[in-house]
Amino acid sequence: MIIEFDFAIILKHLMIIFLSFTASFTLAVILTKPFLALLKKYKIRKQIREVASSGEKASRYYEIHKNKAGTPTMGGILIWGTVFLIVIGSRIVSAMGFIDRSLLNRKETWLPLATLLSVAVLGAIDDYFNIRGLGKSKGLNIKPKFLWLTFFALLGGLWFYYKLGYDQFHLPGVGNIFLGLWYIPLFMLVIISTANAVNFTDGLDGLAGGLLVIAFGSFGIIAFAQGLFILAALCAVITGANLAFLWQNIPPAQFYMGDTGSLSLGATLGVIAMMTDSFIPLILIGFIFVIEALSVIIQLTSKKFFKRKVFKIAPLHHHFEYIGWPETKVVMRFWIVGGICAMFGLILALLSMGL
Repeated sequence: MIIEFDFAIILKHLMIIFLSFTASFTLAVILTKPFLALLKKYKIRKQIREVASSGEKASRYYEIHKNKAGTPTMGGILIWGTVFLIVIGSRIVSAMGFIDRSLLNRKETWLPLATLLSVAVLGAIDDYFNIRGLGKSKGLNIKPKFLWLTFFALLGGLWFYYKLGYDQFHLPGVGNIFLGLWYIPLFMLVIISTANAVNFTDGLDGLAGGLLVIAFGSFGIIAFAQGLFILAALCAVITGANLAFLWQNIPPAQFYMGDTGSLSLGATLGVIAMMTDSFIPLILIGFIFVIEALSVIIQLTSKKFFKRKVFKIAPLHHHFEYIGWPETKVVMRFWIVGGICAMFGLILALLSMGL
C-alpha cells in the first residue's frame, strides 16, 4: 500500500520528532549526573553472578567479569524515566495550547508506554534481587520471571486481538497471513522473545544500548512511513534517552542498564513491531538480539541432550570475549553487523508497504 503525504504535514511532524528526540536526549544528559550520584549513595550496585540460571556454577563468566562487580546498575530507570517525563511534559504543553496533540495518544502510544512501565517494574524487582544478592543466581528465579512476562504478553495479545482487531500479519513478498486466534500466541512469542533477547544481549558495556538506538531509530522510520507520527515521535524519545544513557555506558561503563531497562525496552520494541505489522522486519532489525537468544537456546539444548557445550560461554558475546576478543571489539563489531542488518530490515519493511 502506497501512502501519500502532504509536504507541510511531513515537515510539521518531522519537526515534532526532532524536538522530541532533542528534548529527550538533553533531559537525560542533564539527569545523568544526579541520577548516578543517587545510585552510588544508595549502593545500587551490580553483583556478578556465580551461579547460572540453570543452577550450574558460572565460573567462566565470573572469571572475566568479576572486575565489574560494584558498578552502579538500574540505569534503565534513567531511560524510561526520561521517556515518561517527556510524555507528561508534552501533555502539559498540549493542554496549554502550544501544540495540538501530546505524545500520550490512545491509538498510538498507550500500549507501548503501558508495556514499558509494567515490564520495567518486573525488571526492577529482578535488579533488586541482584543488588541484595538474593536467589541462587543473584536475581529472580527464571520461572517466576518468565511467568510474569508471559502474563503481560498474554494481556497484550488479548488486547490486540479483541480490542484492536489484529488477526493477521504481513509476510513481505506474499501478503497478509490470516491467523485468527493464533495471533495471540504469535504476539506472546514476539514480546517474550524480544524482551529476553535484549536482556541476554545486555552483557557488555554499550552493547545493548547501541543496538537499541539502531532498533528504535529504525522503527521510528517505519512508523513515520505508515503515518503513525506520534508513535514515530515516541520512538525518537526512546532513542534520545537511550543515546544519552549510552554516552556513559560505553566502555568503561559508568553504570549498567539492568533488567529494568533491557527487559522493558525489549518488550516495548516487540509491541511497536506488532503495532506496525513488522514482525518479519524485526528479525533483521534486531538480528543481533536474535542470534544472542539463539546462542543461549543452542547452548542449553546441547548441554541437556548431548552433555556438551557448543560455545565457551553463552550468550554469544561472552564466547568471543572468552576466546580473547577485547570487549570493545566485540561491541563495535556487533554494532556494525546490527546496523547493516537493520538497514536491510528497514528496506524490507518499506518495500512491503510499496514505498
